[in-house]
Amino acid sequence: MADGASSSGAASASGPGGGGGGESVVIDYGRRRTACGYCRSTGQTSISHGLWANSLRADDYQALLDRGWRRSGCFLYKPEMERTCCPQYTIRLKANDFICSKEQGRVLKKMQRFLDGELDPQVGSPQNKTSPTKHSLAEPMNLPVSKISKTLTNDFQAAKCPNLFEEDEFISCLSSKINEAVGMSFQVGTLGSDVQLPKAVVKTVKPQLKKKVGGASQDKKVGEAVQDLLYTCNISFQIVAEIRRALPKEKDANHNEVVADISPNSIAEKLAMTMECHGDIAGLAVKACNGHLNFYSVTNQTKQNKTSIIVSTHAPDKSSSSKQSSVNKNTVRVPQKRRKLEIKMRRSHFDPEEFALYQRYQTKVHKEKKVSESSYKRFLVDTPIVFLPPRSGDNTVPPCGFGSFHQQYRIDGKLVAVGVVDILPKCLSSKYLFWDPDFAFLSLGKYTALKEIDWVKTTQEHCPNLQYYYLGYYIHSCNKMRYKAAYRPSELLCPVRFEWVCYDSAKRLLDKSLYSVLSDFAQIQDEMPQPQNSHLDTELSKNDNCESPIDEDDEDLSYDDSDMMVDEEMVRSESNTDVMEDCSSIIDFENVMMDLNGSRVKYKDLLGVVGRIERRHLEQLERQLSKYVKVVGKELSDRMVYSL
Repeated sequence: MADGASSSGAASASGPGGGGGGESVVIDYGRRRTACGYCRSTGQTSISHGLWANSLRADDYQALLDRGWRRSGCFLYKPEMERTCCPQYTIRLKANDFICSKEQGRVLKKMQRFLDGELDPQVGSPQNKTSPTKHSLAEPMNLPVSKISKTLTNDFQAAKCPNLFEEDEFISCLSSKINEAVGMSFQVGTLGSDVQLPKAVVKTVKPQLKKKVGGASQDKKVGEAVQDLLYTCNISFQIVAEIRRALPKEKDANHNEVVADISPNSIAEKLAMTMECHGDIAGLAVKACNGHLNFYSVTNQTKQNKTSIIVSTHAPDKSSSSKQSSVNKNTVRVPQKRRKLEIKMRRSHFDPEEFALYQRYQTKVHKEKKVSESSYKRFLVDTPIVFLPPRSGDNTVPPCGFGSFHQQYRIDGKLVAVGVVDILPKCLSSKYLFWDPDFAFLSLGKYTALKEIDWVKTTQEHCPNLQYYYLGYYIHSCNKMRYKAAYRPSELLCPVRFEWVCYDSAKRLLDKSLYSVLSDFAQIQDEMPQPQNSHLDTELSKNDNCESPIDEDDEDLSYDDSDMMVDEEMVRSESNTDVMEDCSSIIDFENVMMDLNGSRVKYKDLLGVVGRIERRHLEQLERQLSKYVKVVGKELSDRMVYSL
């Protein structure tokens, strides 16, 4: 990719290969400098090569992917790894080797429960994600009684019989219940737009830890209730951290008063009171202890059955207790209406329904004030990849063909998510996802990724070569992008030798230096390589200090940001001096094919066809071609056409 290119370039390819389907034509290439959206740098520290493409064969784009390129609409870009502030490594997964984690399994189960009618759509909905105010933190709650437990009645009643539901299902429901309590406790106004209240993570308390926190069964007389600590949650500490981070910097009396009232213990007590006052918690007693929310079972020593849980969260009157007991004994699940999920792969084109969903997503989730139809088309509809339809009896092309697609997810006919993907000879390349904010509780970012992996597995039966799932770029310096490594076992692309290296080996190198020649991983057994860019380590420590751990929804949002929307004005040329510094090594560009008014001419024959060319123009062209061959690769540059 030439720097400082004063002329436009175009390339076409018509060589053989599974990608077929026309020519590859790329134009207007150069280096791009922008502010970084990952480390939030103030200067133009993100540096990458870029080119515009009119058309690309699927196999040519596959080859570019395997050299570290990605696309945003018709714009292709490749980070200049040695110089950019946040090196971005192409990451992929072999679908048949994928190991579904426990958390990913929960996402699949949650969706299935929702489709079966067992999960209320309001649980974890955005309406519950409200922010606290100074007033609400300093004063006792005077909130109207809310049916906090009603949405999870079936789930918590089923949890009383461990044989019916797995424990992780119960924990997931309990986490949702805490999130409801958080929403209720801080629903009066907002503290500020910067406040992002965390989601609850409930953990099982191991037996060896119970005595340390005073939650082990205590000696009592026969017949008395004994409390046994089962679960704990530290969300109060996370809430305090977020609130303090959002408080104004000015030090005044009100500020000091608010800060004094903010503590994990006070927030834990508020949450415990909310949960006790507004609903049954499946026989668990909730208490605030040193800032933690602890959940205890209330058992009876006269009973030896350790699995029995007696409903007793607060002291109701005798009549209600008797009535509740009667209800519990005769609880029967009322069959719920099942929902229908449809997933359809459609060729990339403008769809008003999809655009309306994209507008909602960008304004609600990413807080964009204005979303234009033209920017949407440039970003997610326009594609340079030439569509190649399936051929009868040909097992090299999948049933949908090669090209760019929008994978629609509909629930009972309603469009809830759209995944923008490229189907290529070796992979499904995931580019972007947007979804209905009302369905955020379903973790659609994770769910659609899992379904895309399943798609590759299924398609491989018809097209054996298509076996990989590309997740975009992995950025080790950005905590919110590291979740991609959770899709195991993944591989990262070496930026120098373009070899694939397993993530676990690559991570050991990246922990030491953000830019690493990943194919040198064999050397880590003896000596870790020294950082090649010291300023990158500074950026890493800065990110580690300012980034907080992501929650489930954050992961979905980060996944969506894996590919940037690129506008024309983002393409910039640099000085010829910079070009000369980058092209110090000798690169063979004699066989690069160029287009001269429709005629194909190799560079080595250029003078014979054109005649005399001024030396300065010839030197500039040689610099352009040298960089072009270096970043695109010899194989591609030999079969592509560079247009003057």
